[in-house]
Amino acid sequence: MKLAAESLVLVRGSRTIVDGLSFAVQAGRALALTGPNGVGKTTLIRAIAGFLTPASGTIRLDGGEPDLTLAEQSHYIGHLNGMKSSLTVEENLAFWALYLRDATAVALQDRVSDALAGFELDVLRDIPAGYLSAGQKRRLGLARLLVARRPVWLLDEPTVSLDARSTELLAAAVDRHTESNGIVIAATHLALGLSRTDELQLSPHRAVA
Repeated sequence: MKLAAESLVLVRGSRTIVDGLSFAVQAGRALALTGPNGVGKTTLIRAIAGFLTPASGTIRLDGGEPDLTLAEQSHYIGHLNGMKSSLTVEENLAFWALYLRDATAVALQDRVSDALAGFELDVLRDIPAGYLSAGQKRRLGLARLLVARRPVWLLDEPTVSLDARSTELLAAAVDRHTESNGIVIAATHLALGLSRTDELQLSPHRAVA
């Protein structure tokens, strides 16, 4: 499996954000998108997720499920955590597990339990999400990655509000995903401490791999 972009041009308003970008990420690897604010990291992540249509060029997933789009085979975690404040931590994850149900035979409650454990949310499972700290809310948002299998993870600044321990939990989850031949693309200002990662540095004028 390989995610590839070729001659990609992304335009926002009248401004060209990404111009002629080509890259590929093989199964079992993570790609860190780095560079200063405004160079197109979020724009690129959103285009891969299917929220933005390229002005030209292509984005494709080779070797994935032929009957599904790239977006349908991806988890996207943006700046919002995607939770309902009145629901508990466990109820929020149960909703996402049901909504994102995959083709595996793993029971819904087992997937929720794995997500709670993976981001050390077990002790908070009965707490309404609205009472969580910013870091706990971010961990809950990231735990959606573990409630349904998707081969591609698209993460936009995933470490926002995370402390050092929570960043380690995220890195461990990403490493397990790439160990299972998943693909991860993460826009980040910080080193994530990943085992199998490459870097694509974006700038206003060029991209450097």
